[in-house]
Amino acid sequence: MTAINGHRGARNLWPENSLPGFRNALQLGCDAIEFDVHLTDAGELVVIHDPLLDRTTDGTGPVRALTPETRRRTLLKDSDTGVPTFGEVLEVLAPVHGLGLHVEIKLDEAGQPYPGIAARVADALIAHGLDRRAHLTSFDVGVLRDCAEVAPSIARLVSADADWVARQGGLETFLGTVGHLVDIVALRHDYLDAEWDAITALWPKERLCAWTVNDADRIRHFLELGIGHLTSDRPDLALRLRSTEPA
Repeated sequence: MTAINGHRGARNLWPENSLPGFRNALQLGCDAIEFDVHLTDAGELVVIHDPLLDRTTDGTGPVRALTPETRRRTLLKDSDTGVPTFGEVLEVLAPVHGLGLHVEIKLDEAGQPYPGIAARVADALIAHGLDRRAHLTSFDVGVLRDCAEVAPSIARLVSADADWVARQGGLETFLGTVGHLVDIVALRHDYLDAEWDAITALWPKERLCAWTVNDADRIRHFLELGIGHLTSDRPDLALRLRSTEPA
């Protein structure tokens, strides 16, 4: 059965990467929750997608410049809640038995990895007893190599779209590069759909993830294909459609 993952909690329903969004997404019965982590210069792991504050908060500038004080004062847009720490998010998600976590380790505003972030994320997951329920995810193969080195027991997922695969040398080269590093390959839905036969000839569909799939027809399409994982901004819709699909 296809696992349904709430993208940034469920960002088409509630503010993305927000504590209220995560709490509400849990009530939907998602199989996993996907979210993003940056590291500030003050040493905090914070959960937000972009390397800049501008799109999703009332603040401006790099996420890395947040101090604990300015983070608490920075509100998510259309919300009265602030940018959460990684620890706060784990406290919300940890009690839900069996829930998967797809923890995307982000790059900074210059497109560079944060030094030491993989080890810090892994240590926090282990401290909360969540390492066996988590996938460490990234588009960046170097980050995934860091994850494999510092936390070989935590599963990993690589994300890519058509352009990223092409920049890695094409599909066969890309899968050959990441095959020993990851359990799941997550591909943008349009590329995955267009190259389904070629991709599934090289990688099992049970270990593929389609992102980000939000409309009913496309969700049904991937469910009918029997893909292993589907990430959606509308996990409520995906879960409802999955429940109506023939066994």
